Amino acid sequence: MLKAVAFAVAASTLAVALVVAHPVKAADKPAPPATMPVPADYREWQYLTSGIDMTYTQAGADSLKTEHQSVFDNVFVNPEAYKVFKQTGTWPDNTTFVLENRKGEAAASINKGGRTQNADVSGLEIHRKVNNEWAFYVRGGDGTEHLLPRPASCYTCHEAHAAVDTTFVQFYPTLLPIAKTKNTLSANYLKEMATPEAATPAPAK
Repeated sequence: MLKAVAFAVAASTLAVALVVAHPVKAADKPAPPATMPVPADYREWQYLTSGIDMTYTQAGADSLKTEHQSVFDNVFVNPEAYKVFKQTGTWPDNTTFVLENRKGEAAASINKGGRTQNADVSGLEIHRKVNNEWAFYVRGGDGTEHLLPRPASCYTCHEAHAAVDTTFVQFYPTLLPIAKTKNTLSANYLKEMATPEAATPAPAK
């Protein structure tokens, strides 16, 4: 009996030693799936914000010309992640954002100024936290959301400028105060707020 116990203890010690000697590396984590289905009920998720004609380039760029087609961005996040963020100021694993694009319309119905949103979805992106790593999915020609591989500009821009955990919480008016209270704002974001000129992304090359 004592020999059996001694053997079990020795085996356990060896297993722990092996784990310490060979820790799990980031490269050993399962890769995010190559495609991501669009959640059928995402419009019933927690709504975060809408933007219109947002751009990260300087004024005067082609995307800001007056004759361009206005585009609205609507952002939703899964309710489970939203609940955790309210409590902690951080995003749990399996957080999923859906960014929906709709074209802006002028003179719709009785509207005489500004823009309203078109009924048709013109674009859709997914930002998902998989195994505690963020992944972007964009719509391909086949209508499926495909994984955007690194080092795409989406990743580098979010990592350099996002307020919380590489997500643009600075654009979510109900969540930014929570992040401030929980002290979860990123060092890069705080630095940019102290030196606003640093907040302008470098031109794409």
